[in-house]
Amino acid sequence: MLYPDTTAVHTITLAFTGASGMAYGLRLLECLLAADKTVWLLYSSAAQTVAAQETDFALLADPAQCQKMLCAHFQVRAEQLRVFGKNEWFAPPASGSHVADAMVICPASMGSVAAIAAGMSDNLIERAADVCIKEKRLLIVVPREMPLSAIHLENLLKLARLGVCVLPAAPGFYQRPQSVADLVDFVVARILDQLRIPHNLMPKWGGK
Repeated sequence: MLYPDTTAVHTITLAFTGASGMAYGLRLLECLLAADKTVWLLYSSAAQTVAAQETDFALLADPAQCQKMLCAHFQVRAEQLRVFGKNEWFAPPASGSHVADAMVICPASMGSVAAIAAGMSDNLIERAADVCIKEKRLLIVVPREMPLSAIHLENLLKLARLGVCVLPAAPGFYQRPQSVADLVDFVVARILDQLRIPHNLMPKWGGK
């Protein structure tokens, strides 16, 4: 699959699903907003549960209230961060006529991966991913699961063959991380690299 020049990426659909690893998604959101990108945020009911368990963030059930809370926390205007409910079929990410420049699902549950690989489109996250695939836009899936069954691997392979970037949440250690935050930044840095968004989260290989 040939994608458009990702240096032009400005609007990113970011989806949180019910896998462990919400710290990756929230840190990515912070970095995208700091880079002055426009973010369309989607999250599943399972992601709300994971966020409450793993972080101090509460992903509120009401998208408008969650948008207000997140905008205040990250100190951004409402036009830069928009939150949509899972059944908002008239939201921009649901249509190829208003598709984002790229989409990232982080963390990506194996259930979401399976649904997207099967073209289910039963909620806005799945539909937005389906739109990215059919419109040949960059879609990055960040799975966080172990071990991986043959079903998981087959679904990820199917997506990879469609041009989806499968970027596992598997941090490296050659940068000698000193904290959990360093491990999170390793993965987020790789996502930003795929989006061609400059960052200073960690030095480049061979750099100083």
